[in-house]
Amino acid sequence: MSESLLDRVPVIPVVVIENLDHAVPVAKALVAGGLPVIELTLRTPVALDAIERIAAEVPDILLGAGTIVTPGQAKQALDAGAQFLVSPGSTPTLTAAMRDTGLPHLPGAATVSEVLTLLEAGYTELKFFPAEASGGANFLKSIHSPVPAARFCPTGGITAASASSYLALPNVGCVGGSWITPADVLAREDWDAVEAAAQHVHENT
Repeated sequence: MSESLLDRVPVIPVVVIENLDHAVPVAKALVAGGLPVIELTLRTPVALDAIERIAAEVPDILLGAGTIVTPGQAKQALDAGAQFLVSPGSTPTLTAAMRDTGLPHLPGAATVSEVLTLLEAGYTELKFFPAEASGGANFLKSIHSPVPAARFCPTGGITAASASSYLALPNVGCVGGSWITPADVLAREDWDAVEAAAQHVHENT
């Protein structure tokens, strides 16, 4: 994948799948709305199966696995069909496991020291999590001058209203957002609402 993960779309939909039957309709709705990227979090028992289904049935979407918190999950996500990986934090063992998959990946950082550690390890594109709880857009604005090499995908607590403040920063390539696929919308299987939310992001960011 030659194009940076941070430059694909302004907002990467962060999706939690509780019902396996929702996986393919959600992915298709995002593609139809103009956001052909998904970060499916490994927070539920059906998450890996959901990745398998999307990989098999929605080839037009760039399929990522999020909430990679153990080395084993990196390999599981690869085997399920994930095309990129995202972790909320980083350890040497975890980053090595993600690197070993050969997939593009965004290791997580929330402090300047963590950012510097990842830069030393060769990473320049990172996840900033939990964004709002860790200082938000002001934090990223403050560290751009002393640490200009790092670029971020902030995730965690970002809303449709606050996304623009992040996207305006020179060291932010995209944001991760769960507001496009909220739990109540998925529970009632309102795929038109998901498509409309994706389309709004596509047209307005």
